[in-house]
Amino acid sequence: MDKIAHDVGDIQSRLLDHRPVLQGEIRYFVREFEEKRGFRDCRLLENLNKLVIETNEQVLPRCTKTMHGNLLDALSRLEAVTHMTQRIQERELETQHSMILQEGVEKRRADWEDFVKQQYRLKEEVDEEHAKAVGRLSTQYSEIRKDLAKFSHF
Repeated sequence: MDKIAHDVGDIQSRLLDHRPVLQGEIRYFVREFEEKRGFRDCRLLENLNKLVIETNEQVLPRCTKTMHGNLLDALSRLEAVTHMTQRIQERELETQHSMILQEGVEKRRADWEDFVKQQYRLKEEVDEEHAKAVGRLSTQYSEIRKDLAKFSHF
């Protein structure tokens, strides 16, 4: 029975205990990384760190200064363009207002001319009626004079 328990223990350790296999894999990985690569990755990381530090200390301030200058120039140009567009809009509004006023003046002039023509026509009608009335009254007074002349001969 001891033998069976011992065999079962060996089988169990071989099947379920993975430490020896893992230790072998870990040793292989460390040997592969340290010996064959020769710390290439560490040197690469150190070079990248130097590059990042140089970029932060030299390139970034230069780029920031250039960007700030270019942004100020773009801002001043944008303000100038905005001012010019505002002036163009003001001129356009003035032109529209003057056109509206001109149209109003022309309409008033046409209305005035129509009014004057209508008044002239009405004056002509009144003059004509006046002439007719004067004619009728003249005829009536001349008849009255004739009648009076008849009565004064008696």
